[in-house]
Amino acid sequence: MQDDVKLLSENELALINALQLRPRGSWTELGRALGVDPVTVARRWSRLAGRGEAWVTFSPGPRLFDQVCVAFTEIDCGPGEAAAVASALSDHPHMITIERAAGAYDLLATVAARDLAAMSRYTLDVLPTVAGVRAVRTRIVTHMFTEGGRWRIAALAPAQRAQLTAPSSVPVSSSSAHAITPFDRALLAFLACDGRASHQQLATGLAVSPATVKRRLDQLARLGLFRFRCDFARPLGGWPVSATFWATVPPGDLPDTGHALIRLPETRNCAAVTGTHNLVLQASLHSVTDVLRFETHLATAHPSLYIAERVITLRHEKLLGHVLDPDCRSVGVIPPDIWSDPVCHDSRSCGEGTIRTP
Repeated sequence: MQDDVKLLSENELALINALQLRPRGSWTELGRALGVDPVTVARRWSRLAGRGEAWVTFSPGPRLFDQVCVAFTEIDCGPGEAAAVASALSDHPHMITIERAAGAYDLLATVAARDLAAMSRYTLDVLPTVAGVRAVRTRIVTHMFTEGGRWRIAALAPAQRAQLTAPSSVPVSSSSAHAITPFDRALLAFLACDGRASHQQLATGLAVSPATVKRRLDQLARLGLFRFRCDFARPLGGWPVSATFWATVPPGDLPDTGHALIRLPETRNCAAVTGTHNLVLQASLHSVTDVLRFETHLATAHPSLYIAERVITLRHEKLLGHVLDPDCRSVGVIPPDIWSDPVCHDSRSCGEGTIRTP
């Protein structure tokens, strides 16, 4: 981060925290919790979003992971080619998140596809053909304990949080048997760019009625397939360090350990994976020295957990479809479309129908 970059204010962080709890809440209810009028809230958000310092987008729901295939993919690049590879891969709709890593690999990517067969085609046939890629190693997620959309900052008082978390959200259906339709994919492409777009705005873009949009969004939430999240430029808000821990846990302890780890306030992503190590944990931290503190806590609280490798992210290139600048501001959107066929027609870019917004 540049020395002259302005950090987010306490009021801005409070608004971000409020939107993490109620991403599509009205300006009235958000203002009520924050103790300011709706016009002020809307103006603050307009400034944040206009600078790319915060944004609302859709997030995978708990039932979506039952239907799709997700993987953490390590990518080695040729000397001096990591930046070009990351830029090329950012245009891929199956590349959900891309990180430049200070570790044994150059890039760590979160990849998603509609099933294992599509994941195989993408990681075996597509990625190795991208110019600059030297090696690809894929760890399939066998269970996602939590993903980044559930991570919260603590910028609100308990009473404020209570206003935004009650009443409880729509109960998630226990059924996971539901197909994502072409209409859903088009709807999610709009929401990837602006998760606070009104029903009318979405309806206009999709040439349907607002009632149709609302009904479908409610169904997707009820089915547990999608929800909304508020992301922000974490270095500007006091969380400049992201760390990935590759760990091994006895299989019998893995469920309890995973569910305990997701209760830690630092945890963003936690998943059981295939490979030499069966658990990955990604944390957001305030400083590099917090990495050792956090790892020490893990070792003390979970004696059966062995951390084999810890990697600090040097730069986030992409976060859930949003292309980021060096300070993690959103500068464009490649809407994730994990249901598309992962076919590459040349070595520079894969995927059709992707868009980049200024």
